[in-house]
Amino acid sequence: MEQNFDEIRPYNQSEVNAVVRRIAANEQFVAALANLMPQYDKETIKKKLEAIKTTKEFQGVFVCPITRSIVDKCSTSISIDGLELVRKKYNRVFISNHRDIVLDALLLNVLFFENDIATTEVAIGNNLFVTPWMEPLARINNNIVVKRNVPVRQMLEVSSVLSSYIRYSITEKHSALWIAQREGRAKDSNDRTQESLLKMLNISGTKSIPENFAELNLTPLTICYEYDPCDFLKAKEFQLKRDNADYKKTPQDDAENMLTGIYGWKGEVKYIISTLDEELLNIPDGTKNEQYTAVAQLVDKHIHKNYKIFANNRVAYDLLTGENRFAKEYTAEEKAKFETYLQGQLDKINIPNKDVDFLRTKMLEMYANPLKNHLIAIGK
Repeated sequence: MEQNFDEIRPYNQSEVNAVVRRIAANEQFVAALANLMPQYDKETIKKKLEAIKTTKEFQGVFVCPITRSIVDKCSTSISIDGLELVRKKYNRVFISNHRDIVLDALLLNVLFFENDIATTEVAIGNNLFVTPWMEPLARINNNIVVKRNVPVRQMLEVSSVLSSYIRYSITEKHSALWIAQREGRAKDSNDRTQESLLKMLNISGTKSIPENFAELNLTPLTICYEYDPCDFLKAKEFQLKRDNADYKKTPQDDAENMLTGIYGWKGEVKYIISTLDEELLNIPDGTKNEQYTAVAQLVDKHIHKNYKIFANNRVAYDLLTGENRFAKEYTAEEKAKFETYLQGQLDKINIPNKDVDFLRTKMLEMYANPLKNHLIAIGK
């Protein structure tokens, strides 16, 4: 059956060594690794690559050490709650809010690896494959390819193959898989599950909508960053789109967002896994669209309920609304620290007709929206 998915699936373990050897011959790739692992020269990197025979070895020798060395320098801590749910039942589709282009799934899998849990497969858009070695690298690292920007007439076919592979992976391979709740990051941190994503996941199901999602063990995952290193880039994009309806990011913009997201300061990073248990099967009867809406709202409620709320979120809420609702829950020092941070990020934005008030509001929204949604989810 798997041969039907050859264009999008991760590489089988029997294929890994040959693919690694192929990309090890790419000088640009080896140079990039040597830059990230300065303790080794290029020849040592090549030898280590050529000895890799499994995804787990590749992750243990390269992916996890490199990721750890980077994020430990730009975060105070990275932790995860809910691993007991994964140990109890592994084959899940983890559906999460989308904060960072690269790190959302990468950090999840580093946390899994360090806790001796098999890493998940990851749905990743082929728009991120900006060099010839990025697709094979991604597929060695347990990623599946999501084809973006396909002609309209091919969209259903592409979605159907992806949906079938995901269901096959969960129900037959008994793998786990990470997917973002939407295409692209929520630039204002107002996290909402796209119903089009749920429709794609359901294409391959043969039962009712609730049963189809229960079969995938759909599992909400909440990702919380104390600081979003791309906040100023997102605010900048908001103004550029406001001022020019035809504005589109360039590949260089995407690269800047990826690098800033990886290397920029994050403070505390927290992952929280929850479970829908019987809630999915209790989705009320209705039209298909009504049921998709109900599933999306259920996933969102879990994601919102589990946000870790930082002082930044409370300060931003009060600054944005002009209220002092949370003034007793942060100190004057915490407020001053966030306002200094905010000004520093605003100072990084260099665009024509820079609208500081608009940009500041957009950045405050990014930090206030998780708290707003959290309050609604917990009924306050």
